[in-house]
Amino acid sequence: KTTTQLISIIIPVFNESESIGYLLNEVLNVAQNNNLNFELIVVNDGSNDNTSNVLDELTIKIKELSVISLRKNYGQTAAMAAGFDNSKGEIVITLDGDLQNDPNDIPKVISHIIEGYDLVCGWRYDRQDKLLNRRIPSKVANKLIGNVTGLKLHDYGCSLKGFKKEILDDIKLYGELHRFLPVLANIEGAKIKEIKVNHRRRKYGSSKYGIDRTFRV
Repeated sequence: KTTTQLISIIIPVFNESESIGYLLNEVLNVAQNNNLNFELIVVNDGSNDNTSNVLDELTIKIKELSVISLRKNYGQTAAMAAGFDNSKGEIVITLDGDLQNDPNDIPKVISHIIEGYDLVCGWRYDRQDKLLNRRIPSKVANKLIGNVTGLKLHDYGCSLKGFKKEILDDIKLYGELHRFLPVLANIEGAKIKEIKVNHRRRKYGSSKYGIDRTFRV
């Protein structure tokens, strides 16, 4: 299904100077091949590598791109909230800046939003992360969140998600709450769907999140 609605694609980044150019290239190809009416918002979450310079160059080349720079590293929730607050689209897509989410899944997410879902969550069913410090803690966290909240999803932590903008307008984010967006949307009465998405191995840099994040969540 095609749409003329404006799509806001939000990508929070922290020290992703090596991957961000490749990622935006992929996103542009997917958006253009699917005739999307879109804006790209990259939120630079206080990166201390070369990410700022890379983004400066990319904003000259990519007319749809705008960059929000946070003064220090506030974390993914604050970065996403900044992206949401500055987005103009009726449909909002979020994805990671590390190339592990596959931009080719974006049209599939959008089509489910057009069908009538308020929130579409990606499920990394074939997850390409280390078993011990990423996949097992994540499994435990997913089960715990599901049991406590009553909303059963396989994968709360996948950054690839699609939202109707109006559902985001009612949600206030802080702390580690971006992970609980499906729960918060569910409280607002949102119609939620989980779909299988591709997950890729990390090519550049290293994960910014350790096991301590699981305990905070």
